[in-house]
Amino acid sequence: MGQKIVASTIYLKDGLAVRGPECLDDTIDAVKLANHYNDSGVDKLIIMDLSDDDDEHEKNLMAIREINNNSEVKSCAGGNIKRLEDVKKYIYAGCQEVILNGSKHNTAELMIEAANRFGKEKIIVSIENMDFVFKYGDKLDSYVNEILILNKKVLDFDGFEGSTDLPYIVYVDDYEEDYLVRLLTSRQIRGISGTLVSNKYCYDIMGLKSKLSDKGVKFDNFEPLLKWNDLTPNDKGLIPVIVQEYITKDVLMLAYMNEESFKATIRTGKMTYYSRSRKKLWMKGETSGHIQYVKKLIADCDKDTILAFVSQAGDIACHTGSRSCFFNEIITKEYIEKNPLKIFETLYDIIVDRRDNPKEGSYTNYLFDKGIDKILKKVGEEATEIVIAAKNPNKEEIKYEIADFLYHVMVLMVECDITWDEVTRELSRR
Repeated sequence: MGQKIVASTIYLKDGLAVRGPECLDDTIDAVKLANHYNDSGVDKLIIMDLSDDDDEHEKNLMAIREINNNSEVKSCAGGNIKRLEDVKKYIYAGCQEVILNGSKHNTAELMIEAANRFGKEKIIVSIENMDFVFKYGDKLDSYVNEILILNKKVLDFDGFEGSTDLPYIVYVDDYEEDYLVRLLTSRQIRGISGTLVSNKYCYDIMGLKSKLSDKGVKFDNFEPLLKWNDLTPNDKGLIPVIVQEYITKDVLMLAYMNEESFKATIRTGKMTYYSRSRKKLWMKGETSGHIQYVKKLIADCDKDTILAFVSQAGDIACHTGSRSCFFNEIITKEYIEKNPLKIFETLYDIIVDRRDNPKEGSYTNYLFDKGIDKILKKVGEEATEIVIAAKNPNKEEIKYEIADFLYHVMVLMVECDITWDEVTRELSRR
């Protein structure tokens, strides 16, 4: 049967997320919604552009780019596609796939053109009835990666079964457990989406997966490689858990798990601990909202300690209101930072400080005072210096010139309000 997926749909209107095509007034920040789905265990984002004109379309493309820059979930998008250039814009905005509307008159031609240009793995066709499948069924397997069924009644049409070998994602509105199990145990149905899972009011995606998993539906990340019986708890039946933020690797806190909280963490995707003082389970953030969404759990060599990588909602892990529980300094020995990421961050912060708090005699302030043209001139000069050094070649000289170049690039980044986080996110999605 293979692993199934749960996909959430984000509808965009004027750069904001809305409930759907018929409900445009209830808006929410699109990136915030995407991040919620990201943390909640969604496997795919389906983004629908509801724009009426080119200006709004560009605004929605900007929102899609921001979603893809901030989310780790693969995305596909569609809407307002008239020509190949529109397909390219979605791909350039970071989408792994593009959705073509099967009810449009030029979709078949565009499907073939787009598949030939970008590859069939980039193309999805959405359908609400069988017309497109009946007309172009012989071409679908060659030019389409997946079919998005927007109306589940399509599945009941005579002739639908076996009309194509492509996998389907089916839109479902309500939770009918037996129906969903039958749906997801079908060979061709790859996953579900629709209002069932696309709810901005924190629908429990991991809970949904857990219920369906208990019925035999296989999802990614649901079977832990180590069970509780494989671990080595202490004489009180507890295992300490060291918690780190998964991107920055900052150590946030230390807590304990028993068997029940361990299983609850895996089932819900939210860090759940055992409180030794209250002698009860507690899900982190249940009252404060500072939920810790699981990204990875690793046991140490003796299997008596767990290292948890989490996405920390609200950026606060400590009950004192601090980001981390570890802030009471005991001793500090000065050292030269060698971590490349920390060096970039530190130097970038210094450049920002020079911009905001000018210092007399500072070369960085000289560049800011001269403006963008001077900064661009220096970036160009330093790039040329790298080329000259590399032609010699002298390794030490090349390193020196690259360092000069990176410094001037960072000045340019600060001048243009671009952060390292934005740059690395752009690199990560390529």
